[in-house]
Amino acid sequence: MHTQAEKQEAFARLLTIMDELREQCPWDRKQTMESLRNLTIEETYELTDAILAGDLEEVKEEIGDLMLHMVFYARIADEQGAFDIADALHTVCDKLVKRHPHIYGNVQVQNEEDVKRNWEQLKLQEGKKSVLAGVPNSLPAMVKAYRMQEKTKQVGFEWENSEQVWAKVEEELGELHEVVMQGGSPERVEEEFGDVLFSLVNYARFQGIDPETALERVNRKFKKRFEYIEAHAPRDLREMSLQEMDALWNEAKKV
Repeated sequence: MHTQAEKQEAFARLLTIMDELREQCPWDRKQTMESLRNLTIEETYELTDAILAGDLEEVKEEIGDLMLHMVFYARIADEQGAFDIADALHTVCDKLVKRHPHIYGNVQVQNEEDVKRNWEQLKLQEGKKSVLAGVPNSLPAMVKAYRMQEKTKQVGFEWENSEQVWAKVEEELGELHEVVMQGGSPERVEEEFGDVLFSLVNYARFQGIDPETALERVNRKFKKRFEYIEAHAPRDLREMSLQEMDALWNEAKKV
């Protein structure tokens, strides 16, 4: 592995290349923060794909791509006289020191939960009006639900045990079924369905499961098995019965 000096040298090399590209490359000169935004989101998802696949070579490449984007944003801001990469790095360093008083101060903590609780209290002291203020509006809904539940937990808004949470899941399922059976409006069914999902996310959290990751693993499993059906189907799927496709599905489960 590289020494600290070599890591700093690599980062300096990236900064130099970014400067050269911004000055000499027509495409790079044209970019703005707004034009890079969607590309950054895409790169982030590519990193999460690599992580789920356990492909560390790909993880390495995607980390580099995201680092390039961060340096790119800072370079654009520097050109506008707003801040540069050093300002951004010092800002996060100062924040980390301030929010870890158990490392850089004299605060005592017993476990990870104490650390999270202190973190949220410190953010409120910094002027945030709500413990939910730091949850981005544009997060995917399932991730957002999980993060909101995690944050409100830090101020005591939390069930006592997983049995209570499961009882809530069953309650919400019952309400959804009742509305459907009564011919409720699409809006009402949607609302009750959302309640079921939110309660299931909460139950996953109590079980130490990341619901977004769990669902993505199921998505991948479904995709792999259905592609097996497509690859081994004796004729067009539209001409096959559900029973025939289900037989191939059961074969795919053994692969």
